[in-house]
Amino acid sequence: MDQIQRNKRVAIPIGILYIIEIIAFAYFGKYDYISLIIAAVLTFPIFGLSYLIFSYVGPKKSKLYGLEYLTSKLPAVKKAKGHVQFKWKIFWTALVVVLYFILTNIYIYGLNTSQTVDVFASFRAIFAGASGSLMDLGIGPIVTASIVMQLFSGAKIFNLDLQNSEDKAVYQGVQKLLIIIMIFVEAIPQAFGYLVPDTALVSTLNATFPGYGEFLAQTIIIAQLFFGTYLVFLFDELVSKYGIGSGISLFIAAGVSQQLFTGAINWLPTSNTLPLSLNNPPAGTIPKLFYIIFNSSSSYLYNTGIERLLFAPVNPITALMGTLLIFFIVAYFQSSKIELPIAHERVRGARGRYPIQLFYASNIPVILATALLANVAMWTLLFWNSPVLSHIPLLGHNPLLGAYPTATQLSIYGSSISNTTPTGGLAFYLSSPNGLADWLFPIISPSVYSNILFGHTALDEAIHILAFVGFMVIFSIIFAKFWIETTNMGAGAVAKQIQSSGMQIPGFRRDPKIMERVLKKYIPAVTVFSGAAVGLLAAGANLIGTVGDTSGTGLLLAVGIVIQFYEALGKEQLMEMHPVIRQFFAGA
Repeated sequence: MDQIQRNKRVAIPIGILYIIEIIAFAYFGKYDYISLIIAAVLTFPIFGLSYLIFSYVGPKKSKLYGLEYLTSKLPAVKKAKGHVQFKWKIFWTALVVVLYFILTNIYIYGLNTSQTVDVFASFRAIFAGASGSLMDLGIGPIVTASIVMQLFSGAKIFNLDLQNSEDKAVYQGVQKLLIIIMIFVEAIPQAFGYLVPDTALVSTLNATFPGYGEFLAQTIIIAQLFFGTYLVFLFDELVSKYGIGSGISLFIAAGVSQQLFTGAINWLPTSNTLPLSLNNPPAGTIPKLFYIIFNSSSSYLYNTGIERLLFAPVNPITALMGTLLIFFIVAYFQSSKIELPIAHERVRGARGRYPIQLFYASNIPVILATALLANVAMWTLLFWNSPVLSHIPLLGHNPLLGAYPTATQLSIYGSSISNTTPTGGLAFYLSSPNGLADWLFPIISPSVYSNILFGHTALDEAIHILAFVGFMVIFSIIFAKFWIETTNMGAGAVAKQIQSSGMQIPGFRRDPKIMERVLKKYIPAVTVFSGAAVGLLAAGANLIGTVGDTSGTGLLLAVGIVIQFYEALGKEQLMEMHPVIRQFFAGA
């Protein structure tokens, strides 16, 4: 039973607002009774959660404690009671990755795949999903919930101290609840606009429920999206508690690795509808290289072939070179670190070093920044042409937020444009380029590459590139700072960890405040550098282009994740062989 102290009179104004909302639906929407009941049921949880938050009058400062009872009942993976052996960690990690690949190949029941529009087409690499499958939303709602929680926490709206175990537990519980909300926030607009139900299913449901066949089919699609996305969340928890590393990171790395592999060695022609030829070579970089070299004349190579090999989509040689360049840069920075000397306070001669990696915030900031871009792309697209959202005042069909192709533009620009390609507004200036041919050549020769500029000038395209790179760098820095504070990696938390392990910095008194002052000379600066570096690398990889169209962010994440996973494997093996070291890491 809920024992949380509440001011139950708060229910009166919330109930009045709920009734006003239903009346407004009935008056302006002119719904029938069944539709009105459905609207009332769908909006009730919002008002219910509002009551739980605002009615809380307990001893804790944060109103989020009003949700503590509810969040404690959410399905979750229980933490292991004791040490999980290394072989079982490998087993659970491998099993989850296999299950993930299986789910990406299970398509949504009742979906018309020929008419479905992939809203997240350019962000598939980091969302770890597959269009039209149970993993259609991927990790999108999970990352979006994390963004919201970090922004609110950083702005001190939640009034939670994340170094306090109780406050941190409430924070994590509310984040789980927000993930569920975000699943529906992202699934409902897509199901009612871009994930088109199959006509056969709609007809079957109409025969039983006349007039409601399409609505019920869309509801079935939403239920499947919820099931698949929440499974992803549980898989992530399973890996973090019983496996090695992070489940979300592994899903991203697995998806990107698959794209890189096929992008490099795919021997099938670029267009499956046309026979293999010099104008339709193999799609993979390496087979395309050999095919063009061995099947073309010297004059063709000089006039067209070399340019096609180096720059022409898909998977040009520059993309392969850019992929390798990013790989080596990330590997170098991942292994670079600042090492602070530390010594044991009681054992003489017991000295060591505390490493502060240059990529201190890891790749999380760039995941969050790119997820924010994906949400901008999704919502501007929905506000532009959704049957419902496009009629909202100020936001609906507003070219300043984002304009998308008309039927005329689609016929003029052909394969260089799609329904989800932004052609103007904020969405255009924040859209991600894909290779040199997508931005550099149009800037140099705007008349030749007018089909890529979509009516914009070379100056507009240059501003677009600067805006995109600036967004990635600035928001990666912001999220890096938030991430460090919310994961107890700040100077204060690290000082307490070092002291609790019995270590100290030589030449300084064993006082957490003094140790914190020393660490503040390094950690904040490294955090900013880390965020700026990963943001710049991700944007730079997008500008150069990547094999398999994985996007720069996806490539950056995959390389970082693989390196971190390798390091985590080594640490797990070390702890398995030496239980004393295991106790040290558990204490830290």
